[in-house]
This record gives sequence, structure tokens and C-alpha cells, in this order.
Amino acid sequence: MISLYSTRIAQYLAAALLLLLASSAQAGLWPQEERVPGGIALLEIPQRSAAAPHVYFNERRVYTHQRDGRWYAWVGIPLSQTPGATQALWRTRDGDIALPFVVADKAYPTQRLTVAPRHVDLSAEDLARVQRETPELRGAMDDFHPVRIALPEQVTLPLEGRRTSPFGFRREFNGQARNPHNGLDIAAPTGTPILAALPGRVVAQADYFFNGKTVVLDHGLGFTSLYCHMSQFTDLQIGDRVEAGQVIGYVGSTGRSTGPHLHWTISLNGARVDPDLFLTEQQR
Repeated sequence: MISLYSTRIAQYLAAALLLLLASSAQAGLWPQEERVPGGIALLEIPQRSAAAPHVYFNERRVYTHQRDGRWYAWVGIPLSQTPGATQALWRTRDGDIALPFVVADKAYPTQRLTVAPRHVDLSAEDLARVQRETPELRGAMDDFHPVRIALPEQVTLPLEGRRTSPFGFRREFNGQARNPHNGLDIAAPTGTPILAALPGRVVAQADYFFNGKTVVLDHGLGFTSLYCHMSQFTDLQIGDRVEAGQVIGYVGSTGRSTGPHLHWTISLNGARVDPDLFLTEQQR
């Protein structure tokens, strides 16, 4: 009797452990919420079915993730978003249901940089090149591919180094105001390996006028990451699958750059969001 009782207790504990591990695995990666321009709103969706819900913000479909049996939308808030009340839309068979939230203001500091005049006052030839490249790059960053890729518990920091430009800086080049800094800059010696932050597929790999040698990875459902100013690529091709921590290129200073560094951008539903929201305290 004692042996049978002990066996049942052991089986119960083993089953409980498996449930706990399954729950942890389901939770997966979870960003920090900050409802500001350049931040993320985590919105619970009152849907209990296994099928992923369809949620939209600013007419773009939003990444959704299931945790502890509940669905959540990871709403990327653009840096250009006006603070105040807004809403995402949960699309159902009976029509759209509003998921309201409030975007708070955030004052980002200003950064003043001096670069070669060619990168500020573009020639007709350079302007034409930028106009050709922009749709390709934005398409790679902003397209929604209905593929769910299993994410690890934690993002891999693409590069260890000194942070030179945080996310969100209002930037001036040679005294002229430009768009806010939509990524995180990390300085390191030329040739330092750059790692994929998350598993995904290569959807762009080219040498662009502003970004230099650049790789874009698609992590599924409108979740993408971009790595700029590389000195060289690895032997990856468009469409290749990469794993988190895999080398995808090497630090350089190509494109509009003042020194060797990585410019790293994360995008959700076409909005550039602060990479720090995906990092642990130890990684920041």
C-alpha cells in the first residue's frame, strides 16, 4: 500500500511539474509595457479559442500572443503617435470591437551629429537611390506574414558594446532636424560579430544609402528586426532561416555613420519600438 501510495504521489508531482513547464513554455518572451510613442501596449483580448485573434492598430494587423490561456495583442506605438486616447480593433464575425487605451507623452532628448554633407544635402542621384530603396526596406520591415515562429524565453543581445545613441533621440544632422532615432546604437570594433536577436527569416540583405549594409529578419506576424551599418554579411541568403544567437554580419560603418557600430531596430505592426522593452535588466 505504501509503495502504491508513493508511486501515485510521484506521478502526481511529475504531472504537476510537466504542467508548470508547459505553462512556462507557453508564456515565452514577454516585453515590458510602456504606453508612449515608441512603446508597446499589451492588450488582453477576450477570446478563448485556440485560433489567433485578428487585431488592428492604425490599419495594420498586430502581433498576438497566448499566455496562460489568454490572448494578448502586442501593439507597437509609432514615434509619431499623438498622445491621448486611442484604440486597437479586435476583428470578429460580428464586427470590430474596440480595445481602448491611452498613450502618454514622453519627452525624448535631442542629439546633434555632424556627418558628411552628402548625407544631409542629397544630390539628385543620391535622392533617386533613396527613393528606390525606401519601399524595399519598408516593405521588409512592415509586411505582415501570417507565420508564427516560436520565440525563446529571452532576446539575445545582438552585440556587447557601448551604447552611443538610445532609442527616440530627436536628431539633428549638421544643424538640420531629422526624424527621431528609431533604434538603439551600440559601438564596437569593426569586424565584431553581430547576432540575431530572435529566430526568424532573412527578408532583406543589401547595401542601402543611409543604413549601409543591412539585414532584416522577420519573426512572424508583423514582428521584425533590422541590423545596420555592417562591414560585411555572412553567407546568408533571402529566405534563409536563422536561429537566435546566430552570426548574421559584422560591425562596420557603412551608410550614414560616424563610426563603427550597430544600429538595431525592432518593429511591431509597422511601428519602430524601443528595443530596451525586450531586454532584461542585466542586458540594458
